[in-house]
Amino acid sequence: MPASAAWARPEDLVESLSSLDNTARLKALRDVKNQIIGNKTKKLSYIKLGAVPRVVEILASDTEIPLLVQSAAAVGSFACGIDAGVKAVLDSGVLPHLLKMLQNGDNKVVEACARSLKMIFHSPLAPKSDMFEGHRMELILELLNNGSENVAEVAASVLARCCETLEHQQALADAGGLRSLVSLLAGSVKKQEAALDALAALTKHNQQLSAILIMMDQGAALSLIIRLIRDKSPRMRLLACMCLAHIGKACPAGYGQEDEVRINMLGILMKLLDEPGQVGEDAPGVLADLVTNNEELQKIAQKENAVEKLADILHRDTLPAKQLEGVLLALAELCSRLEESRRQLLDSQVEAPIVAAFGHPCEGVKVAACSCVKSLSRSVKNLRTALTGERLVIPLLQLLSDPSSAVQVQAIAAVGNIVLDFTLQKTVVMQSSGIDQLVHFAQSMDPILRRNAVLALKNLLYMADSVVKGRVVNELTVSTLCELIRDSEEDVQEQAISLVRNLAYGDPDCIDYVFAHGDLLLQAVEQQLSVSLRPEISMQALYVINNVAAGNERHKDAVMDLVAPHKALSNTSGFLLNRYLQDMINPQLRVVAVWCIINLTYPGGTGTSSRVTRLKNAGVESLLQKMADDPCLDVKDRVKTALEHFSTAVTLVATTSGQ
Repeated sequence: MPASAAWARPEDLVESLSSLDNTARLKALRDVKNQIIGNKTKKLSYIKLGAVPRVVEILASDTEIPLLVQSAAAVGSFACGIDAGVKAVLDSGVLPHLLKMLQNGDNKVVEACARSLKMIFHSPLAPKSDMFEGHRMELILELLNNGSENVAEVAASVLARCCETLEHQQALADAGGLRSLVSLLAGSVKKQEAALDALAALTKHNQQLSAILIMMDQGAALSLIIRLIRDKSPRMRLLACMCLAHIGKACPAGYGQEDEVRINMLGILMKLLDEPGQVGEDAPGVLADLVTNNEELQKIAQKENAVEKLADILHRDTLPAKQLEGVLLALAELCSRLEESRRQLLDSQVEAPIVAAFGHPCEGVKVAACSCVKSLSRSVKNLRTALTGERLVIPLLQLLSDPSSAVQVQAIAAVGNIVLDFTLQKTVVMQSSGIDQLVHFAQSMDPILRRNAVLALKNLLYMADSVVKGRVVNELTVSTLCELIRDSEEDVQEQAISLVRNLAYGDPDCIDYVFAHGDLLLQAVEQQLSVSLRPEISMQALYVINNVAAGNERHKDAVMDLVAPHKALSNTSGFLLNRYLQDMINPQLRVVAVWCIINLTYPGGTGTSSRVTRLKNAGVESLLQKMADDPCLDVKDRVKTALEHFSTAVTLVATTSGQ
């Protein structure tokens, strides 16, 4: 081994880091740094030997420029590409020392410290919120104007990693970050790429900042970003597309020629999928953002064989986690609305790699896989043919026990889709612990988990037999269901009432489950019908009343006692449904309200005449007569049927009296 490459034993090098001799310390720093670069085993070994606190001590206490540069560089090497290294340097309290050195008069020290910050903030362990304490963010922003191209580029990269929340984004913008980053777009390629990366982070899910960027400099900043999607650098094209995709997704108002730009971006991203390295890994996720909630763009992508191209990538033996997540998310979006895209994806035999993704260690991959199944299961045909049996359902149900709430939310949403309507999937859920888990999540403190779990139980009850309904009612309990109907979250209320609607659909035996504990459920529904101002909730509550009213005489009488109690019939306001019969804003509410009347007055029942009399006394017949020329044809037709029922009942009473 050449003498220049002959290093001392690791233990001796670590000891030399605390030497009183500056030359010895400097040599030890260089040797440790050179040994650990690209070598995970060496990094872990030196971490175990306690090298990191000694390196940080040099950065914190020395004043000689070479020592400061080498200690900062060593910190960055420890943090590069390994979370154990990031944890070690953070545990050693390096962050305030790195930030302090950003004010050093020597640019080499500043650049070395900035690069170390970049390495640290590429890790999910980085304390991103800490960067918004005191004047730390201002220190980073000042570096954007540094004369060194490398320092400005690294500073922008650090900013890109710090914007994880709306609060972070706003704080950075308030400190002048948006303007400073836009100014970098006029710089070198490296500065432009770093600026685009940070601007993409600033505008992600942020309508306000996206709108500001669109209007900045009378649209000049946006025009420059649009031009950069055709840059010769693949990374530049990707980052420009990412920035524009985030702006378009966050700001529905859009900008001039947006449709044309989006179509161009689609073609560019399709080509970037084939790029090696980081660009190819990131391109699928940007494509997913681009086509989100844009059916026209999804149609163009489908015609350009985007689904098949992504499916081919999915079949590769190994994929980096970020690329796999992006591919699955892009497929989920492309298949969210278009049946032809779903068919293309299933024809590509992707069920196995999607199911395999359920077991991936990365949270984002599992979330994306669940989203993909959710999109595929929106197709009735797929539920009947492709997405069946234990091969898919059992691994999906296992994700309900995942430690990540984000995974649980998407897994429950996917379960809610696959149990809709068809017996095979319902059977698998029944035979596993699926119902127990859904009932558990229906009582979660997380409103999204509650809502998704109740929705899944609702779908499980759709067109289900009495065995399934009985099992759900017994395990969920009527008291819990009543609590969900009165939940503080309106989305949960709506799904809970819709669950009761499905429970009450079918023959009288099924409707009996609504009365498992007297009329507690009906009372809870009636309460919402009386007070809710949200049409979606009122609609579901009316359907519950309608379904129960379609049952036997006992069920009809129970509805009458609820919506038209004897003591309240002295005036028309005593009839609960009158409010909805007169709702001229929502015709569908009028339709369902009239259906309730039709079912309550259906000819041939032993109590029909009595119910008709009570309804007449409540002024219902008069209201129906005023609705005979309703502007909604569906309402008009239903009103005609209801009035015929009233007429039939009157004729029958007269005939009976005559006899």
